[in-house]
Amino acid sequence: MSFRKADPKLAASVRTRLISLGLLILGWSAFAAALADPQTLPSPLEIGRLTFNELTGGPLLFHLSVTLGRVLAAFILAMAIGTVFGLLMGRKKPFDTWLDPWLLFFLNLPALVTIVLCYLWIGLTEVAAITAVAINKIPMVTVLIREGARTFDPSLDDMSRIFRVTRLTRFRHIVVPQLAPFFAASARTGIALIWKIVLVVEFLGRSNGVGFQIHLYFQLFDVAMVLTYALSFIVVMLTIEFTILQPWERRASRWRRA
Repeated sequence: MSFRKADPKLAASVRTRLISLGLLILGWSAFAAALADPQTLPSPLEIGRLTFNELTGGPLLFHLSVTLGRVLAAFILAMAIGTVFGLLMGRKKPFDTWLDPWLLFFLNLPALVTIVLCYLWIGLTEVAAITAVAINKIPMVTVLIREGARTFDPSLDDMSRIFRVTRLTRFRHIVVPQLAPFFAASARTGIALIWKIVLVVEFLGRSNGVGFQIHLYFQLFDVAMVLTYALSFIVVMLTIEFTILQPWERRASRWRRA
């Protein structure tokens, strides 16, 4: 039985990332030791201890799952709507002309304003929270998908018309492969933006989730617990980034490098 050798470039990248992370933790530890004030900056060991306690006997897993559910719901909604508008604007000039001012308006609309207005108009509900997050992400998805649609190879469109390819086949084998790298890029940037806005949404108007817990411990001036919840969710999102989104983006872009 033969085994494939590990990609040396990938191995070197992993080593570099681990060394960089180690230096970050080392610097944090040194700064916390020099400051000698756990109430202002607790050490990584203290945060690790609190995280373990919250995982085993506290509500950390519950709040992580609630926040992750909101992130997923807003992500799916934003990607679906943004992809439709991006394709229309990238492929149909009249749509692009009509909708471009709207796109610029929502791109420059502050996230905080959107959140507050959704809570005022809809109420302090899950619908308002997810809607506010999606509205902030849709314009970015639209821009990336529109740029992807504008780069479509016209010769492939001509070929599909000559051979009378059905719309479904054309979408599956011509549109999707060309759009995949842009879709993957919008997904990666989107998930990074969405989870930050979700925390703000929870901070302002929800009764559970990581953002709510950060708000709670902010009121108690408990820096250690604020860091515990914040860093726990960062670890979750980085895990999704490195195990799902980055490999998906590399796979989606392979045909362009072939």
